[in-house]
Parts: sequence; structure tokens; C-alpha cells
Amino acid sequence: MPSRTPDAVTGPVWVPPAGKPPLSSRMMRATWRGLPAKRHEVGWEPGLVVPAADGSPLITDHYFPRAQGDFPTLLVRSPYGRGLPWSPQYGLLFAEQGFHVVLQSCRGTGGSGGVFDLWRNETADGRATVSWLREQPWFNGTLGTVGPSYLGYVQWALALDPPPELKAMVVQVGLHDPYALFHADGALRLENVLAVGAGMTYQHQGMVPFLKATLRLQRRLRDVTAAQPLRGAYESALGGEVPWLDDVMTHPDAKDAYWRGASLAESAERLGVPTALITGWHDALVDQTFGQYDRLRRAGCETALLVGPWTHTSALQQGWPEVFAESLAWLRAHLCADPSGLRPTAVRVHINGENTWRDLDDWPPASAATSWYPAPDGHLTQRPPTESAPLTTFRYDPADPTPSLGGPLLSRTAGPRDNSVLEARDDVLTFTGPPLTEPVDILGPVSARLGISTDTGHADVFARLCDVDAQGRSVNVCDGLGRLRTTGSEPSQVTVEMSSTAHRFAAGHRIRWQISGGASPRYARNPGTGESPVDATTFTPVRVTVHTDSVLMLPSSSGLE
Repeated sequence: MPSRTPDAVTGPVWVPPAGKPPLSSRMMRATWRGLPAKRHEVGWEPGLVVPAADGSPLITDHYFPRAQGDFPTLLVRSPYGRGLPWSPQYGLLFAEQGFHVVLQSCRGTGGSGGVFDLWRNETADGRATVSWLREQPWFNGTLGTVGPSYLGYVQWALALDPPPELKAMVVQVGLHDPYALFHADGALRLENVLAVGAGMTYQHQGMVPFLKATLRLQRRLRDVTAAQPLRGAYESALGGEVPWLDDVMTHPDAKDAYWRGASLAESAERLGVPTALITGWHDALVDQTFGQYDRLRRAGCETALLVGPWTHTSALQQGWPEVFAESLAWLRAHLCADPSGLRPTAVRVHINGENTWRDLDDWPPASAATSWYPAPDGHLTQRPPTESAPLTTFRYDPADPTPSLGGPLLSRTAGPRDNSVLEARDDVLTFTGPPLTEPVDILGPVSARLGISTDTGHADVFARLCDVDAQGRSVNVCDGLGRLRTTGSEPSQVTVEMSSTAHRFAAGHRIRWQISGGASPRYARNPGTGESPVDATTFTPVRVTVHTDSVLMLPSSSGLE
């Protein structure tokens, strides 16, 4: 452990160790462009042992500025290892800017002791790490947290009962509710489950094992998602059994005791620590971020929101200059008393379709809700129907499930895509409005209320908003899935929350509402029988009828009032 030596003028002085950051981290750092110039050379103290709540060793690396003076500390706790890209992206970059950075492997990962659990240990282990920090000679009592995805979850865990030293948080594309990551209205988010299974199992072992696992999953994805039953089929793709993965797949009810304590939504409901939130319009966790923002604002907590044109992964790649600048400005303002980098408004969003940024006072902004109705021959109109009646029908066959295409995923296939091939299928309905005479901005949450009847009584409904350009190219904007059970031929109402967007439909473009019976493998296919999709061995095609009283609801801020 580094020591302090007495100094007659300044008192005890910490003597930093001589180690440099890993060569691989320095090489990756040299490839980045558009980042602030470094302020300090960086030192590295690897392999520190921090006792967890039960005494298990949590392996920790310490990055620090090679300069005299007191610097605040950033705590970054990760289940994905401490190597690339975390070492350069968080350890090296933030230490260059004048922060001690404590990069720690969660228990059961990256050499740390104990057994990894998706949520049950993070609160206690975070508190134990802060207790350890208090004993370090370089810790000046000012603490912040930063990090993406599960590294956001551990921040919310610490914020359940925030230590007095915690002065700022930056949650990037962050998680607070594991249930919502794996399930939507009782439907299994299968692709997320498999991606998280591969990431949590292999990423902390290093880039090579993780890359091999990712490629193996891609090769075997079709076989896994088509298996009957689905239970256990992932083992060939992930290299063996993952016990917690079985658990999350087989507990589709959010009220099940299994999920007790998993959601950390309550952290934001009473938090007083200034918190910046960053997400992308096609991030698999974008709706969780909006929930975090809403709770923080209602709690009166100082907060900021940045939403870019990113997916879960591209926010930390192509979007990293913006994400890093936003994070650094927030941390300097609240840990270093330097607010010069803060923007004047609480919210900044990227307007897709226009490719510009817009500053807002709040999210969502005030808007006039507009309703669009499906009409015969695939038209979409603002004229409400005169009666409720069957409009059109499609057949969903789980043996040939409607494929997923783009959207908010964890994988590299996420984001906006040309939907032309998808919309040519017989099991995909489209309703398209007339060419717009002026630009239309849609800012806020999008939803659909559908009148549906089926012949089996069990179906999923996938609804998607698309932007159709003058050449007929249809690109997804936002979407969602709902699950319903119907009785006989009588229609039932199902509301599908289609996430939120900030999108400009240009003049000459058309608004399209896409409806289908699923999106595989993003969601596990509905067997059509009421059985669990994890255990079903019998799959029944479903005839789905859409009724005229269905409605697409758009939060229009211009052009449609």
C-alpha cells in the first residue's frame, strides 16, 4: 500500500507507486479522437484487495493523476472485468482529467472471490468498498460514480442508502430493473437473455474468450431460438449451464418472489445526489432511463438527461465523445466545483430524421396528442371510425415466426433498419398515412391501443412506428410488444407501449404503423396455446384480427395540431 511521508510545510503527502497503465489501454487511448486534452499523466496500482461485505476479496485497480494535490474519487464497479475497454475508457481517461478512479470487479468476476449474483450483493459490496476507501491515504472524502449498463445498476444499489461522501452519479445506458430487461408484459426478451448470458459469463475473462463466446452464440442462435422446448437449449451456445439464466427465463411474473429486491427504482424516488442520465433512442434500456429521470425529477433531485442517436453499444463507441464530455462536465461540476461545462437546460435530445440536437427544459415536453386510425386498404387516417368492426386479419405461425429487425437491442444488429423485406411478409400488416405537406416532429412517448380478436385466445401483438421516405424506404422509429388473451371471437383491448422518440418526419415522408404477431428472436415466440414459451413443445398458428377501433397515439409537438 502506498504511504504518506511527513512534510514540514504541507503535512502528510501521499507517495504514489511507479506503475504505468497497461500498454493495451494506452494504445487504445491513442486511437480516440474528439476527446479533451489530458491534464495529467496517469499512474496505475493494480490488484488491490478490497474486503467485500462478507470478507470475500474484491479485486480492484486504482488509476490516479501523477500530480500533487487532492483529487476526488470515482468508483466504477463492473462484472465485465477490468481490462479492455474499461481500463482505458474509465480508468485512464478520467484519471487524465484529475480523478482517482477505483475500477473493481464485482464478486465472482474478474478474479474477485464469491459467487456472482445478478443483484443480491451489490448494495452491501458497494458500501464495503466505500468503507475501504475511507481508509486510503489518497481519498479526500469526495466520491462520484460513473458507468454503463450493469455498471449503472451498481450505482443505484449504492444510492439505496447513499454514503455521505457520494456527491454525484453518472448513469450511462444504465439498468435499474433486471426484470424489465428480460421480460415485456410477460413475454420473454429472448435475445437480451442470451446476450446478457454470454456477456456475464465470458466478458470478465477477457476479450478473446468473450469474442469466441459471442461468435458461437451468433452461429447457434437460430438453433437455440427454434428449440422445442426452449429450456436448456442455450447451453450449446453458451458453453454450459448458467443457473441464474434459467431462473430469469422461468419467472415471467414481475410479482414473483424471485424478483423481490431486484428493482432499484426506489433509489431514484428519494435520492438527493445530483445524477446525470445518458441513453440512446435504440438502447435496450432506454425506457428504464426515462423511468429513472421521471422519478428523480419528482423527488426534486438535480438531474440531467442526454439522449443520442445510439444503441446500447454505439453510445460507448461512436457516441463516446459526446457521452464522455457530458459525463466529465457533470462530475467536474459536482465534485470539483467547476460548472463551466454544464449546458443551460436539463435535457438534450437528438432529433432523428433531422440529425440535430435540441435543448429542452424537461422530458417529455408539452405536446398535443394526435390519434391515427387504421383504415381499409392499408391506409392510416386521422378520421376516427364510426363503429367497431373487424378490419383485417393475419396468420401468425410460431413455426415460421415473424423475424425481428433492428430496434432497441443489446447487440450490434440494433438500431434503425430498412423494413421493406419484413413488411413484405404475409404476417405483417402496415397502415400508411398520406405524404406530409410539412415536417412533423414527434417528441415523447408513443403508444397503441388495439382491438384484437384471435381464434386460439392467445397471441402477442408487436407494434412499430416507421418513417417512409419519398422512395418508399420504411425505417423503424420505435416499437413495443403486448400480450393478450381473448375469449372466442369477441375483441379485447390491448395497449402496447411503444417507447419514446424524438423524430422529425420530413415533408413528403409518410407515417406508417406496422403490426405483427411477434419479433423473433428478440422476443420468444408465442406458442399460441397459453403455455410458457420456455417449456412449450406444441405450437399452434394463430389467426389475429385487427378491429377498426384500434388507434396509434403520437405526441406531436408540431405539424399535426
